[in-house]
Amino acid sequence: MDDFSVRAIRADEWAAVRELRLSALRDPAAPLAFFETYDDAVQLPDSFWQERAAGGAEGAVGAQQFVAVAADGEWVGGLTVLVEEAGGVDWAGLPVERRQGQVVGVYVRPAVRGGGVVVGALFRAGLEWAWGIGLERVRLLVHRENLRARTAYERIGFVPSGVVVPVEGTDGSELEFVCARPSGWGSER
Repeated sequence: MDDFSVRAIRADEWAAVRELRLSALRDPAAPLAFFETYDDAVQLPDSFWQERAAGGAEGAVGAQQFVAVAADGEWVGGLTVLVEEAGGVDWAGLPVERRQGQVVGVYVRPAVRGGGVVVGALFRAGLEWAWGIGLERVRLLVHRENLRARTAYERIGFVPSGVVVPVEGTDGSELEFVCARPSGWGSER
């Protein structure tokens, strides 16, 4: 797919955020890719989706959600970068040792998958934002058996850190992949 753009979402786009997430959770790969189920997410009230969109919208401080938008306006993919502050704990209760980002919610619609064009553009936008706000590194979790995702993340520049993150209700096979801020990006922010 060549005719698309990538941008941060706006807070008023909560209905599109909801639709994209529900589409992702219906994907056959969802059990390996997401900790949430479609049945749980579809029952969430509009207020949840409104808060989620506002928290990841352009200009938000603690997170940024990016979408790939086709020429016809359809959202064909997305990802979110969450900011984790040094000295805190992450969602799994593990200590955060440095100011970093965590990529979550990576999804590209099946019709535009292949070749890495859309996912690559989404990651470029997310990483540029992360480096621009001074994050030291960006990490993500990927299921050990999700080979398609692991391959895509490695092509983008993520490498396995050797950390296996325990996730309640799973077999503990979530692998951490990291991408360090490239030299030349200052920490002035």
